[in-house]
Order: sequence, then structure tokens, then C-alpha cells
Amino acid sequence: MSNIFTIGSLAEAAGVNLETIRFYQRRGLLPEPAKPQGGIRRYGDPDLARVRFIKSAQHLGFSLDEVAELLKLEDGSHCGEARAQGERKLADVRARLLDLQRIEQALSELLKRCHGARGKVCCPLIAALQGLGVDMDARRTLTNRA
Repeated sequence: MSNIFTIGSLAEAAGVNLETIRFYQRRGLLPEPAKPQGGIRRYGDPDLARVRFIKSAQHLGFSLDEVAELLKLEDGSHCGEARAQGERKLADVRARLLDLQRIEQALSELLKRCHGARGKVCCPLIAALQGLGVDMDARRTLTNRA
């Protein structure tokens, strides 16, 4: 037996805000059902599955543009293309992890210097952020991710 949803009950079943449903419709990720004259638009199980697909892909780090590309492949017959998109996303995640590790290392070093600062010495963390005490790669990593 298939379920029939209003936009509010679809949002609730999918665990999203009602405005999220409308946003997905504006982005072309979710079709907007026809509205019967004087009636309320109705959604079905395929719509719920599509919203859940979108949210699952977002949780894996896919942007909405990337999700739109994946939705074109959702029939499952384009596994090679889906795999290629997944591999690109994995490479991106790994690159971001390396950036985060550099940020962690730079911040850790700066915080160690803060504990050693005495008297009227300029704060090492503030000085570094002003460009006085951090190498360019670390500073670029810090400012690009802010």
C-alpha cells in the first residue's frame, strides 16, 4: 500500500523542514506535483524516497549540484558513472582531511607558544594571524577554511 503525503507530512516523514522540500523543488531536485483545483498537492512514496536519497547524499558530503547529477543515475544502471562521482568525492574528502590535519598542527603549535608567552610579549596566536609568525602555507590553510 502506498502512502499519500501533504508537503508537511512528507517533510516530517523525511525528517526535514517543510522549507527544505520547497527548496529542493526550486532547485529541480524534487518534482512539484500538480495541484488539483482548490485542492492540496499530494506526494507519494517515490517522493519520500527521493528526499531521503538527497539527504543521504548530502550526509556523505555531496553538494546539491552533485546530488542532481547522482539523481540522473538513480535507476542504478549507470554504476560506472556513479562510481566515478564517488571517487571524485572521496579524493576531495581526503584532500580536506589533509588540510584539516595541517590546520590542527598549526593551531597546536600556536597554542603551545601561547603558554610560553610571558610579560608584555605579543600574543603568539594573534601575531600569527596578523602574519607575523606563521609560515604562509599554514596561514593560507587557516584563512581558507575560516
